[in-house]
Amino acid sequence: MTIESLGSEALERITAAGDAAALEALRVEYLGKQGSVSGLLKTLGKMSPEERQTEGPKIHALRQSVTDALASRKEAIDAAALEQQLASETFDLTLPAPERPRGSVHPVSQVMDELAEIFADLGFAVATGPEVEDDWHNFTALNMPESHPARAMHDTFYFPDRDEEGRRMLLRTHTSPVQIRTMVAEGAPLRIIAPGRVYRSDSDATHTPMFHQVEGLVIDKGIHLGHLKWTLETFLKAFFERDDIVLRLRPSYFPFTEPSVEVDVGWENVGGRRVLGGDGDAPGHGWMELLGSGMVNRRVIEFAGLDPDEWQGFAFGVGVDRLAMLKYGMDDLRAFFDGDIRWLQHYGFSAFDQPTLSAGVGARP
Repeated sequence: MTIESLGSEALERITAAGDAAALEALRVEYLGKQGSVSGLLKTLGKMSPEERQTEGPKIHALRQSVTDALASRKEAIDAAALEQQLASETFDLTLPAPERPRGSVHPVSQVMDELAEIFADLGFAVATGPEVEDDWHNFTALNMPESHPARAMHDTFYFPDRDEEGRRMLLRTHTSPVQIRTMVAEGAPLRIIAPGRVYRSDSDATHTPMFHQVEGLVIDKGIHLGHLKWTLETFLKAFFERDDIVLRLRPSYFPFTEPSVEVDVGWENVGGRRVLGGDGDAPGHGWMELLGSGMVNRRVIEFAGLDPDEWQGFAFGVGVDRLAMLKYGMDDLRAFFDGDIRWLQHYGFSAFDQPTLSAGVGARP
């Protein structure tokens, strides 16, 4: 059989191939190791230079044409198969919606709404600020000296760039900078909470590099520690929906408050689980450290452009994620950010669980 007739036969059979299996069989027959076209290529070595010069281009042209024909036919067969599959598959867009919504509200979002509802009833507004802060608002204006451990690289996420005034930029380590920005922008009197994301270099079962805080600030005339204790007690009773919440204030130190107090809350053992409520000194009870607070330091009030002899205030801060863990029985903070849909289905809230003081601010996931 001549090269020309072999080529004509191959192209006709390839064009007539009905499916991918038949086409693969033809590829092996012509281009496989024992194929007819491959056999012609092997004869080139036995030809004289003159014959090779004449027959070589013909054989290579035959091989190329067969290869191109196989590729073209394969593309056509694949396209036809896809078209047939698309024509046979259907999706009914008239199917009814699920019986209940699949989405749910994350516990952090739910607790944020609960906090806003409680403090709105106490006359607090919600204030926000940037998560990318400068070190003046995050540290200096809050009376943290250059040697303060919180400024260390291993605790704080710094950026390599500085702002226009040459100040170092960082991911805020607390929401306290919002207090400074709000005092500078609005002056006094002032009553705000500042919820939001904060960042610290820490990670274990009760710490994550990103978490949520809410800070409270009151600036007015004649403010004293009694106002702080009453506010925190009222807030915690409303949040945990218990009237037997008992607080214990312990002296502590924070650069931005003076005096400073740690706030402990009494707990009791219920079924092997610590539940807030009751006197921590009673048998079977204990104390749990919950938040930090204190009277706003005079220097912080001065940094904000106010007269500390005229204006006084108190501030407090608590982890939103920790409040959610205590109220709704979660034991690992890292699960809040794993994105596990099963966890959210278990601990998530319905979009209709809107916190209201009249109906009980909490909800049950």
